[in-house]
Order: sequence, then C-alpha cells, then structure tokens
Amino acid sequence: QVQLVESGGGLVQPGGSLRLSCAASGISFSLYAMNWYRQAPGKQRELVAGIASGGTTNYADFVQGRFAISRDNAKNTVYLQMNSLKPEDTAVYYCNAASTIGPRRVYWGQGTQVTVSS
Repeated sequence: QVQLVESGGGLVQPGGSLRLSCAASGISFSLYAMNWYRQAPGKQRELVAGIASGGTTNYADFVQGRFAISRDNAKNTVYLQMNSLKPEDTAVYYCNAASTIGPRRVYWGQGTQVTVSS
C-alpha cells in the first residue's frame, strides 16, 4: 500500500523557520517527482515546490527564495525547508508523489498544519 506521511508542522512565529518531512513507502521513490502543495481555508490548493527525479527544482512565485525543497532517495523522504515565514504561509501542507514513467500515478499525504502567528 502506498503511504505518504508528513511531519514537522506546527506553530511558528513570523520570521521563523520550519522543516517539513514526507516519508514515502510502497512506491519506487527515485522514479517519482515529489511536490509540496498547500491549502488555506477557503482557498484553492496550490503548488509550493517540486523536485524531479534528477533533482531539478521549481517553486511558486510566493516563495520568494524563502523555501528549499530537497530529497533523500536513500531514506525515501522529501523535505521542505521554510524560512522567513509569514502569516500568509499558514495552511495545511500536503506531500504529493507523481510518477515519471508508465501510467499516470499520483498519490497524496494527509497533510500537516503550519500556523505562522505571534
């Protein structure tokens, strides 16, 4: 069974930092692109960052250089380092895995809450 399990969310002050982790099982991790999405109440789910199998990264405009996505294939884990956090970053953050070969396969984690507030 495929499982994506997020961790590392919580409450942080504006300007603070947080590192999210997503541990994957049940997939050939190195063959999947990994992504972080987020969704605030009443808002559309939006892409935050993505990393391809070969390590190429992409970021949403609102990241403004504050976040960094990385992956450790030996640990089947993808990370999102978030710095200079703002209140508008408050959302549920979701891990996403997308297959790069063969049939389309997309999997989602259950999300982890990030709250930026003083």
